[in-house]
Amino acid sequence: MTDEQIELIRIRLATLRRELTPDAVADVARDLGLVVSDALVLHALERLRRTSVGAGPLEPLLRLPGVTDVLVNGPHAVYIDRGRGLELTDVTFASDHEVRRLAARLAASVGRRIDDASPCVDTRLADGTRVHAILAVLADPGTCLSLRIPARGTVTLDRWVATGSLHPELDAVLRAIVLRRRAYLVSGGTGSGKTTLLAALLSLVPATERLVICEDSRELDPDHPHCVRLESRLPNAEGAGAVDLTTLVRQALRMRPDRLIVGEVRGAELCDLLAALNTGHEGGCGTVHANSVADVPARLEALAALGGMDRAATHAQVAAALDLVVHVARRSDGGRRVAQVGLVRRDDTGVVRIEEAASVDSEGRLLRGRAWPDLEELVR
Repeated sequence: MTDEQIELIRIRLATLRRELTPDAVADVARDLGLVVSDALVLHALERLRRTSVGAGPLEPLLRLPGVTDVLVNGPHAVYIDRGRGLELTDVTFASDHEVRRLAARLAASVGRRIDDASPCVDTRLADGTRVHAILAVLADPGTCLSLRIPARGTVTLDRWVATGSLHPELDAVLRAIVLRRRAYLVSGGTGSGKTTLLAALLSLVPATERLVICEDSRELDPDHPHCVRLESRLPNAEGAGAVDLTTLVRQALRMRPDRLIVGEVRGAELCDLLAALNTGHEGGCGTVHANSVADVPARLEALAALGGMDRAATHAQVAAALDLVVHVARRSDGGRRVAQVGLVRRDDTGVVRIEEAASVDSEGRLLRGRAWPDLEELVR
């Protein structure tokens, strides 16, 4: 059967408000003048279910143990990531039209739209799955989907150590950072495990403390009994109703947080976070995109500029607000590793530098840097 015939059956079933059953499909097919057979009905049912329920043909991939990302590069290339790098699957779509229809349905399920007039969408489904879609009018080899699956439960620091992602000595350091209420950022590239590590650290916060988490898209899910999550909101179809991350951070400060957390610092909200950490909100934290601890100051300088903060003020605020940076990186085998810990330092010119206290080489060996004694003093 053609895509057009399948779509006609789908529309007719929806119009008649009939369930997706063999009898209903057979009746609609006859009304459309098709020659009905058992094979045709089974084929139509399979096609309709693939594109009408959940994530369609991607649904089995989303349920695989350990899968964090499902990537669709047009109709004939679907990849997954389950901690070993990207793997090509045998899942395919019949056509780009089928991929586009899935993207439109996923977007519509949460009140968003994607079409030629608005060919991109970035949203979160009801189950927490992050969905980005871009249509073939802008993308080659066709409509692309990127699905980020939320963690099924918090990955503990013990698990990080057991899998070789965290050196035992750094495990002790990170636990002390949390208990001593040090202010820190977790840096790393996309998909490096920043959010996963931060959730594990937040789970160590004493149950008597209140966490208030601000995020663009809800990803952090720490195992903690007193956790309030705030999520930003995009404008509606009329361009109204938007609530940005800066607004959420300001609101969070009025909610008596023991620890203020920004899931991912990516804009002007950095200024409000730094101001909070400099006014008695100890133990605050967040994540930021950076290639290494040494690159973090430049990244923060660029983000603070979006909030109108000049270079000198930014470095002064960062030096007073933050204690250290923990960097997470991908290993050569696709796994994740806590690769560096650096201390925030301000030189004689007033510029902030991140001085490396420890790093882990490709063999998993801990290398102590010049700032290691100061790190020990910081967490003692």
